[in-house]
Amino acid sequence: MAGPRNKAVMGLSLLVLLTACGKERPTEPLSPRVYVQQVSTREFAPPIQLSGDIQARVETQLSFRVGGKIIERKVDVGDHIQANQVLARLDPKDLKIQVETAQASVNAQQAQVVQTRAAFIRQQKLLPKGYTSQSEYDAANAARLSAQSALTAAQAQLANAREQLSYSQLQAEAPGVITARQAEVGQVVQATMPIFTLARDGARDAVFNVYESLFIEPPKDPTVQVTLLSDPTIKVKGQIREITPTVAAQSGTLQIKVQLDALPKGMDLGSIVSVNLTPAPSRSIELPWSALTKDISEPAVWIADEHS
Repeated sequence: MAGPRNKAVMGLSLLVLLTACGKERPTEPLSPRVYVQQVSTREFAPPIQLSGDIQARVETQLSFRVGGKIIERKVDVGDHIQANQVLARLDPKDLKIQVETAQASVNAQQAQVVQTRAAFIRQQKLLPKGYTSQSEYDAANAARLSAQSALTAAQAQLANAREQLSYSQLQAEAPGVITARQAEVGQVVQATMPIFTLARDGARDAVFNVYESLFIEPPKDPTVQVTLLSDPTIKVKGQIREITPTVAAQSGTLQIKVQLDALPKGMDLGSIVSVNLTPAPSRSIELPWSALTKDISEPAVWIADEHS
């Protein structure tokens, strides 16, 4: 049984506890700090960094001028070739038969020309003596002229057959580098079907693709600096020479071609390069990202009332 002293101690402790609880007050929530910015329009031209590659100014699709089966391929992608170098060959068997047929036709027509010429000469000698008629003389002359015309046509066909035979060899018209191969040995190809893509020696361009929304107007200064992506210390100046007027259907981009001066060492055909472009400035409003929000499905922005 607790004595009077113990009851007094317990009563005092309860009083101290109640007193302490009475001093606690609810803490007020912290108010966020809001920055207010005066909105105004100004000229703004965001820089655009593009990446592209070095391409030849002139690229040519090389193809056979006749159809046939490829029996030999002498070059591959990356090879540097010279003008008039043979790149591939077709099976010439059918073309050789055409040449032999045309040659036989020429031989036959040559014999016909000799025969008709001899007959005409006889008529020419007999006519003044009255041993032949004028109609026989005219017929001999017509036969001679017809045989000569037929010989000329046969010779033209022979020349064409020989030319077709020469087309069984695919030759380069200019020096350059093979950048693509579209056919292999054993494949039957049609005339004009691309076999190789040739990047001709000479001028080089840096080619970039850019979305139309980022490049509405071309820069006022066409001079730019092209940098090798793998080594930023390698740079070369160039001039924007062409901007495609239409948007590519597949990529939705415009193509920009930059004409380059002599390429520095280390920057070759196919190298990946970058360029910084600054389009023409436009009147814009610049807002901090924290002021932007979304109202259901539409973009929105916080506006502070000046009277609040």
